[in-house]
Amino acid sequence: MGYLIAGLIIGPFGLAFFYDSASILHIAELGIVMYLFVIGLEMRPSHLWSLRKEIFGLGTLQIIACSLGLTAVGLIYGYSWQVSFVCAAGFVLTSTAIVMQLLGDRGDIAQPRGQKIVSILLFEDLLIVPLLAIVAFIAPNHVVESTSTRLQSIGIGLISIAGLIAAGYWLLNPLFRLLAAAKAREVMTAAALLVVLGAALLMQVSGLSMAMGAFLAGVLLSESTFRHQIEADIEPFRGILLGLFFLGVGMSLDLNVVKNNWALILSAVLLLMFVKASMIYLIARLTKSSNSEALDRALLMAQGGEFAFVLFTAAMSAQVISAVERSNLTAIVVLSMILTPIIGILFKRFTQTTEQTSLENIPIAEGLSGKVLMIGFGRFGQVSSQLLLARGIDVTIIDNDIDMIQNAERFGFKIYYGDGSRLDILHASGADTAEAIVVCVDHKETTNKIVELVQHEFPLTKLLVRSYDREHALHLAKQNVDYMIRETFESAMLFGGAILEELGVDQSDVEEISQEIRERDKERFETEVAADDVYAGIGLQYTGPRPTAPLITPKQTGQILNEDDPQQ
Repeated sequence: MGYLIAGLIIGPFGLAFFYDSASILHIAELGIVMYLFVIGLEMRPSHLWSLRKEIFGLGTLQIIACSLGLTAVGLIYGYSWQVSFVCAAGFVLTSTAIVMQLLGDRGDIAQPRGQKIVSILLFEDLLIVPLLAIVAFIAPNHVVESTSTRLQSIGIGLISIAGLIAAGYWLLNPLFRLLAAAKAREVMTAAALLVVLGAALLMQVSGLSMAMGAFLAGVLLSESTFRHQIEADIEPFRGILLGLFFLGVGMSLDLNVVKNNWALILSAVLLLMFVKASMIYLIARLTKSSNSEALDRALLMAQGGEFAFVLFTAAMSAQVISAVERSNLTAIVVLSMILTPIIGILFKRFTQTTEQTSLENIPIAEGLSGKVLMIGFGRFGQVSSQLLLARGIDVTIIDNDIDMIQNAERFGFKIYYGDGSRLDILHASGADTAEAIVVCVDHKETTNKIVELVQHEFPLTKLLVRSYDREHALHLAKQNVDYMIRETFESAMLFGGAILEELGVDQSDVEEISQEIRERDKERFETEVAADDVYAGIGLQYTGPRPTAPLITPKQTGQILNEDDPQQ
């Protein structure tokens, strides 16, 4: 939000420190490119394949619904169907930069609701070339391309994607292994930048999205052992260029156009955003998303995107829209991008019942050291820490829940704010000197990311992890962590034993039954690990009452007490 306002102030329609906002915006688009590359690094090919239904199914439904609704808005304002379609096409594609930035700030990219939004954004990137082709087709004096020309364009795009995948599979990993062996950090950084820019340029030359090329390059490197280092090298450039992009968007808002057509522009912005948000909400609910998730997605994706600038320019060149209409549409899209974070802030303020928290007076993880680094201080971490503190062990505790940190402080705890899934935070928290790293976070996706990061960057440090459930425990077992425990197993065992005692079962019998259940559970888990299937040991658990005679194994051999009585 600050970048957008700053761009508006220093741009050609403000204090006029800069005049060519289009050039700045074009260069700053590299910020989006690098952002998508980083997202790709966190998304393995198998995970991307698992999102195919969201990418092509959910993405298609949302695009169709929004296109129809937005085109209807143009017709309501009295424009021709061609101009209305161009308006809808420019507004239907969401701003990747704004949405990804907001998702990243909230830490939602790896969450299921964030993954659906990322999937839709990827599908939208695939539509850039088809939409440009449609604009050329509806031009009043369009030249009909031959079938061979169209097939050639499609072929070039497919060959470029195949070439990028082949290069990533056979060239990128060997290249980075070679550079890592040379131990030249600056060369590794240069190579990472070359990969990002090269992939983006290849996609642009073939008529596809630069962001799509960078994303694919990131996915191809996602299983590399160097991906965390590459991500750390790219991060500073990404932040600077993304900030420059938002400055460029702010500079692009022509205040004179807004002043001369303020009624049309302001009403169109509000109506287009309302219609698009309504369509997104409707599709989300129809695809069984919760009310809060649907509303969140609708508000995040209600704005137009940066691709609209390219589309409107192409439409004006093809004489589909006039220069005045292009200026008005550009102003509408820019205003929608500026309004998105404002609407998000207002919505959050009016829907939150608790006081908004900030990092003021919150200790930040920086320059820390301790024998044990504990990540996450929820109920599980709080109890676990008591044993360590009672022994006098120096424990560094970090968490990214501000409310929890403040509540813990009232009880005398010193908890530092930090995201344990980030490499720089782990270094700042003393992970490189800690003897043990203890992961006690609530979300298994975050846990998996921390485990992978710690094992790659700090392989000699003992790693103890809380697992979310049995399936998660199987995943952690395959990662060879030093110790892991299911979060509810021990408490459930004690609770079951207490129930038996309340029912009158002797304590020694309870202990023996508990030991049997532990052994059966251990055998079942080992079977599941060996088969890599959570259902492999299903026969080792009780699914119904077993015969109670004998309830437990007899402790001694039976003896005849009365030999004269044949019934004995």
